[in-house]
Amino acid sequence: MKTKKGGRFKSPFKLKQKGIEVIGKWKTVPIDPGLFADEDFGDIVCLEELTEYKLVSSSKVGKVKEKKRKAESISEEGNEEEEEPVVPPKKKKKSKDLRSKTDKSADPDAAEIDVPADKESKYNETIKVANCEDHGHVPENTSSTKDAPKKKKKKAAKNKAAEAQEALPSVAASKKVKNWTTEVLSASTDQKADVSAWKDLFVPEPVLRALSHLGFSAPTPIQALALPSAIRDGMDVLGAAETGSGKTLAFAIPMIHSVLRWQKSNSSTTKNDSVSNESHQHDDETRWENEDEAEKLTHQQVEDSGDEDDASFSTGCVKVLENFEFDTGDETRTLGSHKKRPLLGLVLTPTRELAVQVKHHIDAVARFTGIKTAILVGGMAAQKQERVLNRKPEIVIATPGRLWELVKERHPHLSNLRQLRCLVIDEADRMVEKGHFLELSQLLEILNDSQYNPQRQTFVFSATLTLVHQTPARVLQKKHAKKMDKKTKLELLMEKVGIKGKPKVIDLTRKEATVETLTETRIHCDTNEKDYYLYYFLLQYPGRTMVFANSIDCVKRLSSLLTILNCDPLPLHANMHQKQRLKNLERFAERESCVLLTTDVAARGLDIPNVQHVIHYQVPRTSELYIHRSGRTARAANEGLSLLLIGPDDLINFRKIYKTLEKSEELPFFPVETKYMISIKERMNLARQIEKAEFFNSRAKQHNSWLQQAAEALEMDLDDDMLMGKKATEEEESQKQKMLKGMKKQLKHMLSQPLFKVLMKTKYPTQSGKLLLPQTSPGISKSALGTVSKLQAKKKKSIKLN
Repeated sequence: MKTKKGGRFKSPFKLKQKGIEVIGKWKTVPIDPGLFADEDFGDIVCLEELTEYKLVSSSKVGKVKEKKRKAESISEEGNEEEEEPVVPPKKKKKSKDLRSKTDKSADPDAAEIDVPADKESKYNETIKVANCEDHGHVPENTSSTKDAPKKKKKKAAKNKAAEAQEALPSVAASKKVKNWTTEVLSASTDQKADVSAWKDLFVPEPVLRALSHLGFSAPTPIQALALPSAIRDGMDVLGAAETGSGKTLAFAIPMIHSVLRWQKSNSSTTKNDSVSNESHQHDDETRWENEDEAEKLTHQQVEDSGDEDDASFSTGCVKVLENFEFDTGDETRTLGSHKKRPLLGLVLTPTRELAVQVKHHIDAVARFTGIKTAILVGGMAAQKQERVLNRKPEIVIATPGRLWELVKERHPHLSNLRQLRCLVIDEADRMVEKGHFLELSQLLEILNDSQYNPQRQTFVFSATLTLVHQTPARVLQKKHAKKMDKKTKLELLMEKVGIKGKPKVIDLTRKEATVETLTETRIHCDTNEKDYYLYYFLLQYPGRTMVFANSIDCVKRLSSLLTILNCDPLPLHANMHQKQRLKNLERFAERESCVLLTTDVAARGLDIPNVQHVIHYQVPRTSELYIHRSGRTARAANEGLSLLLIGPDDLINFRKIYKTLEKSEELPFFPVETKYMISIKERMNLARQIEKAEFFNSRAKQHNSWLQQAAEALEMDLDDDMLMGKKATEEEESQKQKMLKGMKKQLKHMLSQPLFKVLMKTKYPTQSGKLLLPQTSPGISKSALGTVSKLQAKKKKSIKLN
């Protein structure tokens, strides 16, 4: 007889109706250890042979087994006995392809094979994993020869597996809700929006349905101008529009249209394949959906340990099935449909979070088209992303680093970029900056040389695409110096990106470059006082606030300070693990009053709903960064506030920005109630002392432990002079700890006292002798925007009177 992987027997066709009755016992065959040097034998545990058996009819085997099971369940409940050599059960043949598994289990004429009882127990785990995929369904003729209690345990384990697998889709669904993009893309599906305004823009029918479900009744100006030129005329588009104006859909809809048109033109050649694969199509889709759900458990974070258990369980199931059967399924499909599904759309973004957001937006608009998308970003498992690429998605959203890595590895789906129909470079001015994104220049070189497609459309979008800096006088004095204007800047950009024809240029940016609904303010202070004003603002005006800093160290310091002061900030910077970055973004979008401390990694493109305030703790180094940072608030015609904390070191950058943006009026000063600043300073100074002590202690411990470990490894004696800080005695150490505890206790008492007190200046006589005051804080009812607008209105009145 022929053997199959996993120790299963593949009997010849004539013996398919026969079963095996075991007479003797299985005997262990000694294995030469030299066999394991070959990788092909890596999965072997042991070899056993059976010499004493006889062939019987398969129908008899089933009857004998049923009788045996009944006898065991009645007579031997709760007792464990040795296994008797009974006729082993039959198991249905496991198909190599996952897609046909459900069909075969339902087919009564499916081919059956015989598995001995001992072998079955050895492969118990593999079978359980397979059952997990089939929602715990066990065929009637699949059973074990063990006694009743063990069978009960097995059944309980299988039921648990089934319950967990059934619960998995709902868990995945709840994870979807946690993404920060869902609030922007969520609309009531019952009340579909009227999308007649989109019909003149040549939008495909399935996309119109999706827009109706999302509640997007009318296009934004950038969409109205970009879509006809891109869809009808097939032109390249250079689009500059203010932040929050809907640039993502301006390139997503033409890309989907291009993919649908390609599919339509190739449908005649793929019809034969679709008929032959019709039976597997549904199962193939469900497999993709299951994998997508499993991946979303890693992309969209689990918050609690319970969720993490679910995630590990689900990925465990998928992992085994992928290793066991998924690759073989791919091999059977590669020759057929995969060659006919090239990469048609490529979107490049500067940050990972923006790539995640763009993917969600494209998926939302392409929900009725069947178009598959994939994301390739750093910080995630490259192997998982390779498996996603093996499914041949039509659209890929990527950051340049990870994409270039996979192109260099010659992944099959990325090897032929000549068929690429759409190339999008989002936040293009940042992407083609000198000294940044070296991988992008290498990618563009390939796309415009060896992999050039004359039919390819290129879309270039940014809020600061046409922003021009004033050229310094020293540069203009040099020979061959050119004065930079909008036209020359766009020409240079087109040359770098590789746009060869005449593109459609759309510039909807204002002269000031920021949004009309944005209120810009400033506070001039010393560098040392920035912490005070930041803490004052966060206490006085609670809400969804983003605080931007220029360095990671500054974000870390502010994070520990505000944590000590019970502000519960969420940090976000490039040194954090990618999963934690996404989790913090999701938490920030969930909480109504929250602080996100971030570097410029979150400055571009992120569409977080209802961000009320943006605070520039440090003035950005360029005008573009200022525009993009401020653009996280006042999005989609909503109002927002931007506050600059300007220290002596920030004055140069502030003047540059002011000059470049050609502000007609000076930025108003943000009003601060000085009477509260004394208690604010007391709290902050105490928090600084605690933070400094804790930081020094942790840093010294880390440094000293590393030195000690290195000295032990080298078998050397360590001098006390090499250790950070003097080696303190036990008394000194305990004294330090007491001081730290005392400071923390004092700060806790301070924080328990209300800062913004309600003062009643008039005395009223009452029957009880004491007037009960409502415990309300005026700070909660106030809004930062309201305070600034009142101040400006007063100023205007005083100017008119004068």
